[in-house]
Amino acid sequence: MKKLLLIFALCFANLFFAQETPKSISISGKVIEKKSKIPLEFATITFLNSSDNKVITGAITDNKGNFIVNVIPGKYTVKIEFIGLKNESIENLDLQNNQILPTIYLEENATELEAVEIKVEKSTIEHKLDKKVFNVGNDLISKGGNANDILNNVPSVNVTTEGVVSLRGNAGVRILINGKPSVLSSNNGLEQIPSENIEKVEVITNPSSKYDSEGTAGIINIVLKKNKMSGFGSSVQVTTGTPSNHALGYNVSYKNKKINLFSDIRYQYLDRLRDESTLRTNYLGNAIDSYLDGKVGRFRNNKTFNVYFGGDYYINDKNTLTLSYYYRNNTTRSTSDYEFNFLDTNKNFIKIINATESYREPQIANQIELNYIKTFDKEGKKFTINLQYDFWNDDENELIIEQEKFPLISSKTLKSRDIESSKDFLFQTDYTIPVNEKTKVEFGLKTEIRKINSDYQAFENNIAIDSLTNLLKYNERIFGAYFQYGSSFKKLQYQLGVRTEHSNTGSNDRINLFNINKKYTDFFPTAHFTYGFNDIFSLQLSYSRRISRPGFWQLNPFGGIADRRNIRIGNPDLNPVYTDSYEFGTLIKWKKFSINPSLYHQFSRNIFEDIRITNTNGNLVEQAINSGTESRLGGEISITYSPIKILTLSGEMNYYKFNQKGVFSVSDNAFTSRLNSRIKFSTWNFQTNFNYQGARNSGQVNAKSQYWVDFAMGKDIWKEKATITFRVDNVFDSRISQGVVKGTDYTLDYNFRNSLPRVSATFTYRFNRKKNEKERLPE
Repeated sequence: MKKLLLIFALCFANLFFAQETPKSISISGKVIEKKSKIPLEFATITFLNSSDNKVITGAITDNKGNFIVNVIPGKYTVKIEFIGLKNESIENLDLQNNQILPTIYLEENATELEAVEIKVEKSTIEHKLDKKVFNVGNDLISKGGNANDILNNVPSVNVTTEGVVSLRGNAGVRILINGKPSVLSSNNGLEQIPSENIEKVEVITNPSSKYDSEGTAGIINIVLKKNKMSGFGSSVQVTTGTPSNHALGYNVSYKNKKINLFSDIRYQYLDRLRDESTLRTNYLGNAIDSYLDGKVGRFRNNKTFNVYFGGDYYINDKNTLTLSYYYRNNTTRSTSDYEFNFLDTNKNFIKIINATESYREPQIANQIELNYIKTFDKEGKKFTINLQYDFWNDDENELIIEQEKFPLISSKTLKSRDIESSKDFLFQTDYTIPVNEKTKVEFGLKTEIRKINSDYQAFENNIAIDSLTNLLKYNERIFGAYFQYGSSFKKLQYQLGVRTEHSNTGSNDRINLFNINKKYTDFFPTAHFTYGFNDIFSLQLSYSRRISRPGFWQLNPFGGIADRRNIRIGNPDLNPVYTDSYEFGTLIKWKKFSINPSLYHQFSRNIFEDIRITNTNGNLVEQAINSGTESRLGGEISITYSPIKILTLSGEMNYYKFNQKGVFSVSDNAFTSRLNSRIKFSTWNFQTNFNYQGARNSGQVNAKSQYWVDFAMGKDIWKEKATITFRVDNVFDSRISQGVVKGTDYTLDYNFRNSLPRVSATFTYRFNRKKNEKERLPE
């Protein structure tokens, strides 16, 4: 933290004590890879004084290969560099007025071609006014994996083994697919999105008013690949691994001047293993009263079939219509073996119970989307309309056979069935109007309507359990509008906005246990400021107000009966969480090195925490509550360094302190870090990721630290027409969740372990495509 503060102090010193410089001129240009004609993003442009070769200023090219540099009139030598390509320079360039330089072409370094095969695609970071963009590139660790694997490689983001996504340690994050909520991300759907379909991930810790206010930690927007190439193209991918991970996918597209047709079909067969052990110590006053020793072995299998197809119709050069359909059929089967040993104070057996659970959940999800985009002669002016209809259903079936082994011999059968269905409708329109070169206004409307039914039935020895059998109906209607103004003054860019949302949520049940209706209208202001000292160094300050509405799984009071000693129920009366978020950061890029430090503060009201209490039968009951407030102050730093052309190192560290007040009073800190290395040698690629999560206390849970290592290697063959990748997740089998839960009359020590490292190999073959050409998938 002291080092971070020192960096920011130096930045402010530069800001306030910088001397006035003579009037400058603007020099711009474009950098392109000569052979492929692909614009080069992140090429380094350096201006040196021609007389003494002293560095004057510099710039980094954007995603279109463009750069702009402000210099005082004079004679310069301009150097252009990009890792793996031959450097270029323009000597004794006399610059006296604003000027656009001729297009600069960089080519392969012939002396290094035998040692290094040049690729322009690689994982990179873009820093924009209101978001960070992580371009996935040729990420080996995620080959043959899914969206969760990609997110685990994105700085600031973590995905637990249970699939819970968090941003800077905060699980209140909103997941979008191509800028919109989607059935693709619901019901653990991120596991079903192949990693090869993802082009980039946008991490928006302080979203502008254009985005939904949902997500107190921020927004993660997963952008899927598009077809940018004319003509016909396709690719096939085969994956196999152990524990069982077998997949087959085929993608095909066709594009001409009027249409762009696309389709993708994939099937996956995936096994997961997990071992759990718990030791519950029960207290009577301050003395130990008894113990409950529990062990669970879980096996889960997923069979997933995805189909996606659609097309763009280019009405003319200013109007485009897109229609698409997505279908997912997933069947989950699992078997869990439970062992419960009830012990006295001397750990002698009081009772032994074993149980076996068989679980089956077929699920079908559908998404229909219609998009209209209109552009205008005026650059940057754009109007869009989006209609989206999602509908899904699943059928959860549990069968539990429970046997008492000691001191009596008995058995009973428990059954449950939960038929859930959802219908979601979304309407969204956005309009962007440039006022002049520096100023633009944006405004839009959004409507989201959602209906969910959960018909739950439970039986013991074929007799209905009346207290659990019920029908829950949940309705959610959210109406939003936003206005945003962005402009610049000299080196200062700013963006001010406000979003208003009216929410109407309600739930009721068949037997009238509850009838809840909540209505609230909120305003969510946002502000973003960027001060650019030059093209390689800038400061950013931002603020946003956010909301996190409870998910259906947190509201649904009927949570299953598999483990009657550890019961989870929903809370239909949960209120939303509100957060005020502040962030200050900078990005410095220079040649082989980039550093992105930031400080952030979040203050949240009505935070969600799980409370665990002992019921009259001595079993633990877990339920989400609004526990009070949380204040969080943290610092984060990301670093990328390429010491030599074949090696790229990157790392990140996140440290924060938090203070919770209310039902729980907790003050603690947390630390996470990640170190990645990537080596590219000829047609070979090697990648290693090291992850560390420090210990953390929150509510009743004290979680211990954990670490894990992932490794991958790959080789391009047949002139980039094919690629073979080998990967190992959790190399040392070290990703273990451990900790203790503390209640008023008990403690619960837990140890959860996903058994064995995962090993897989993936073969990809591209028809009429090369490696850097992208497939077309949902926008």
